Amino acid sequence: MTSLSLAIPATPRTAEVSRHTAETQITVKINLDGTGQSRLSTGIGFFDHMLDQIARHGLIDLDIVCEGDLHIDGHHTVEDVGITLGQALAKAVGDKKGLRRYGHAYVPLDEALSRVVVDFSGRPGLVMHVPFKSGMIGQFDTQLAFEFFQGLVNHAFITLHIDNLRGENAHHQAETVFKAFARALRMALEIDPRAAGTIPSTKGSL
Repeated sequence: MTSLSLAIPATPRTAEVSRHTAETQITVKINLDGTGQSRLSTGIGFFDHMLDQIARHGLIDLDIVCEGDLHIDGHHTVEDVGITLGQALAKAVGDKKGLRRYGHAYVPLDEALSRVVVDFSGRPGLVMHVPFKSGMIGQFDTQLAFEFFQGLVNHAFITLHIDNLRGENAHHQAETVFKAFARALRMALEIDPRAAGTIPSTKGSL
C-alpha cells in the first residue's frame, strides 16, 4: 500500500534575512518545517498578533525583530517586515522541487469569513479585497494590511488572492485573513512525495 504521508525535505528549509535602512532595522529567521513557534517584536501589538497567526496556523517557526520609526507611524515597519519576510520565504523554499505549489483556505471567526489562495508561481501578484469596518485596530492601521502583503508577494515571488467574504468586526476580518493565509501557505509549502525531485510546472522552472 502506498503511504500518503508527506515527504520530509532532504535539506532544512530555513533562512535568515536582515534589512537595515534609515527607517527600519529588521531581522527575520524562518523555518518552513517548524511547529508554529514564534518570537515577535515589531512594536505594534496587533501586528505581532497577526504574525503569530502565520506561525501558529502555518506550522512555521518565525523569529521577527524590528525597530522602526513608529514615532512617525506604522507604515515603514509593517511594509518592511513584509518585504523581509518575503525575502526569507523565497530563500527558505529553495528550488521548489516537489513543492505542492498551490494552497487555499477558508477561515471563519464568528461573523467573519475569509478566503486566501496562494501560488508559488515565481511571479509576484496580489489581488486583495478586504473592506475593513474600521480604520484602526489598536495601534494597527488597517490600510497597512495591504502594504504588508504587497511587500511580501513582491519579494517571495508568489501570486496571492485574498478575499474577506463577510465580516462586521475589523479584528475578526484581519484575523481570518492572516489565518487563511497561514493555512494556504502551509498547504502550498508541503512536499508531495509523488512529485519528489520535480518542478511543479510545465515550463520546468518557477
